[in-house]
Amino acid sequence: MDVMSVATAQRCLSAAAHNTLSFPQIVGALIEAGFESYAIDFRRAVAVYYRPDGDSLELPSPLPHGSVGGVLDVEAVQAAIRQAQRGGPDYSYAGFCDKVTAAGCAGYLVSFPGRRAVYFGRTGETHVEAFPTAV
Repeated sequence: MDVMSVATAQRCLSAAAHNTLSFPQIVGALIEAGFESYAIDFRRAVAVYYRPDGDSLELPSPLPHGSVGGVLDVEAVQAAIRQAQRGGPDYSYAGFCDKVTAAGCAGYLVSFPGRRAVYFGRTGETHVEAFPTAV
């Protein structure tokens, strides 16, 4: 993978952790760098960025995560997503991660062409969240 794409993925992961770029800004930067999706694995504390040609990049998460709850609580995951979409001074990506992992989310996959994120639990439960129209 080229150096610029790696740098973009690293910058976007750090920006999420430090709340310096919004989700739409991160999506735009990753698309511009040639990525088609990314996945966050809370159990391994890694982010994987995928390109359409099959190339991928794995980066360690800059945020520590607690243990993943046993059952995916879709309502709690949706509440965390809605808070993230609203933003505001009380929102942080670290707080979002804490809420969704406590709600049983083991990870999520964001698909740019599919315009959705798929949140999954430890036993394969899923919740599909379409991108807001502004993304």
